[in-house]
Amino acid sequence: MGNYASDRRVVVTGLGLITPVGIGVDDSWSSIVEGRSGIGPVTKFSTEGYSCRIAAEVKGFKPEEFMPRKLVRRLDPFVQYAIAASRMAWEDSGLETADMNPDRIGVITGCGLGGLGSIEYFRDVLVSRGPRRVSPFFIPMAIPNMASGQISILFNAKGPNTVVCTACAAGTHAIGQAFKEIQRGTADAMFCGGTEAVITELALAGFSSLKALSTRNDDPERASRPFDRDRDGFVIGEGSGMMILESLEHAEKRGARILGEICGFGVTGDAYHMTAPPADGEGGARCMKEALKDAGMSPEDVDYINAHGTSTPLNDSCETSAIKQVFQDHAYKIPVSSTKSMTGHLLGGAGGIEAVFSIKTLMDGLIPPTINYENPDPECDLDYVPNEARSADIRTVMSNSFGFGGTNGVLIFKKFQ
Repeated sequence: MGNYASDRRVVVTGLGLITPVGIGVDDSWSSIVEGRSGIGPVTKFSTEGYSCRIAAEVKGFKPEEFMPRKLVRRLDPFVQYAIAASRMAWEDSGLETADMNPDRIGVITGCGLGGLGSIEYFRDVLVSRGPRRVSPFFIPMAIPNMASGQISILFNAKGPNTVVCTACAAGTHAIGQAFKEIQRGTADAMFCGGTEAVITELALAGFSSLKALSTRNDDPERASRPFDRDRDGFVIGEGSGMMILESLEHAEKRGARILGEICGFGVTGDAYHMTAPPADGEGGARCMKEALKDAGMSPEDVDYINAHGTSTPLNDSCETSAIKQVFQDHAYKIPVSSTKSMTGHLLGGAGGIEAVFSIKTLMDGLIPPTINYENPDPECDLDYVPNEARSADIRTVMSNSFGFGGTNGVLIFKKFQ
């Protein structure tokens, strides 16, 4: 299994994105820095009778460009998105299968609800046509670990293989766990990130019943407005963000292009409520402190925070409170922004795409904006990089994710030196 080596450095060598604002990293990132929204009316099904009729759908995705056509028909979209983003990350990394010991490369994906669309579809088949008409591929299409399983098959990755299913923190937890696998010597390289595809009739109805979604149906591009006084809920998004992590030794040995370094991971629980964070954000604050401790950093070392920033009344004020607890006076000097203002909330995929955006911030020296920030909220009084991207020398980025059930995850990335 290898010896535990907590000082083993772990670097990022490949990035891949399928998002509501673009197919691929360059396409998605250019949309983000230009402040373009990926939110519009739901096109996948009729939303008559729904209080929320908007979502951040992936547009122009052609799965057969990333995997065999025969396989496409057997995979739920959440798996298709993860495979596509993983292929991009693999190609970006320059890794060659021939140069790898397959036992030393692993896969950890995060997702919240797995193949919910497939579950809904085959339930309808069962009711209307009977049990014999339910496909033998139904169960593999539905189970949440199938993204990790298919990625391992396609890339012959025989190392650690698992799925993290921790609601909206899943993508962040997956990357953090992959970081720890490499750090303790059980793998040399890992595919990791998050994926989700639940813009479905049942999910939209369920989140609507929770009163969690924005009902700004007549103005979808302005519906997701994190930290703004008039925010009224999140917007469901879909897609995947994946990255390749490697031990520094392995990356340098093969002459890899190093995009950034991952240096801290925190994970905590609120022990408070099924869906709501505590008003003071105490669990999130402890998680940020854990990540800083893991990275051996002080709060003053953080140059930018990619916030969870969902655009729900409670989340945004709680996260602001948590940041102030951790960073004290320095909180007012750190730019904080939420890319969910453009991508919507990818649930289990959110931490994956936001980790990729965090690396791009380090690489390009551009802080993504929080769009639709128009009316300040007295409870949210930090620098949310309103409406326009900002150039800055960013050396360290913190990325926050907080999920239903009170599960929290925080990652810290830094420029590689």
